Amino acid sequence: QVQLVESGGGLVQPGGSLRLSCVASGFTFSRNTMSWYRQAPGKERELVAVITPSGGSTNYADSVKGRFTISRDNANNTVYLQMNSLKPEDTAVYYCNVDLGKSSIARRTYWGQGTQVTVSS
Repeated sequence: QVQLVESGGGLVQPGGSLRLSCVASGFTFSRNTMSWYRQAPGKERELVAVITPSGGSTNYADSVKGRFTISRDNANNTVYLQMNSLKPEDTAVYYCNVDLGKSSIARRTYWGQGTQVTVSS
């Protein structure tokens, strides 16, 4: 079965850094675009970063551009989110995401359990 397991969250002071990891299994990791989302209390889940299968292209939400970096290690089925210059507004549960299925009708969205990131003095 498809499984996404996030780790690396925690408490950090403003200006600090964290590196999130997502270990994937149950699908051909190297053929799929991977994404990070986050959801803060009372807010909609938002897309944070996207990386293409080979890692050749990335995209970021404007709010994190220049501070966060998404990367992947296809040999280890892992996608990372390096978060620098963290702000209190970055506080959220961060989720790893993948959409699977060659047909648009058959495609399904999979999520990890999430990892909590709290940025506070």
